Amino acid sequence: MERLKQWSDFKAVMSAESIARTPHFVLHQWQPVAKVSLDSELPERPSLFIDGVLMLGALTPKRWAKHAVTRNLIRRQIHAVSREFENALAPTAYVVRLRATFHPQKFVSASSDLLKKTVREELKQLFNKVSAA
Repeated sequence: MERLKQWSDFKAVMSAESIARTPHFVLHQWQPVAKVSLDSELPERPSLFIDGVLMLGALTPKRWAKHAVTRNLIRRQIHAVSREFENALAPTAYVVRLRATFHPQKFVSASSDLLKKTVREELKQLFNKVSAA
């Protein structure tokens, strides 16, 4: 599994509809444009991503996770859980986006074990929705 690095790649994947949601996360999947037939006079657009390669990007905005420690913890958990589901995902590009804050009153420490466990469980729910479909 490779990681998305360019902002243009993130934007391209997020332009597609989301395929799964949980209270804190949303998962976007790249939908390749249908190939143009050879008889057409229109030039075929090159694909942004390599066919058959699983790529993943983790987006954790400062708006929803104020501390860098928290953002890094969430990103690490996204990549760790995605490796567990690597064989169940279609080989294309995905972006997991944090879309809500984890309450600082409940998770006092920015890198607590409770936060790590909660993030991990919710990410497993997110990827289970995709692998079951």
